[in-house]
Amino acid sequence: MNRNELKTLFFQMDLSNVPVKKQITVDINKGPHWTGYGTIEIMSEGPNGYTSFKTFQEFPFEYIKTRKEYTSGEYELIINK
Repeated sequence: MNRNELKTLFFQMDLSNVPVKKQITVDINKGPHWTGYGTIEIMSEGPNGYTSFKTFQEFPFEYIKTRKEYTSGEYELIINK
């Protein structure tokens, strides 16, 4: 099977049965020089495709409050310490 055939198969896959998964993951940084900082990942997966956004922020919970994904109430919030 060559590269073009693989690409064709990939784009013909049926994604209509992919379960919807929406998550906001916050990883609190434990380093002594980065207190108050954390990594935030906003991920969405479903029939419409996959999206992911990751950022490193000071005061991560203040940042999350400003995001439309959090305020919509559709996303599951996961906090890793």
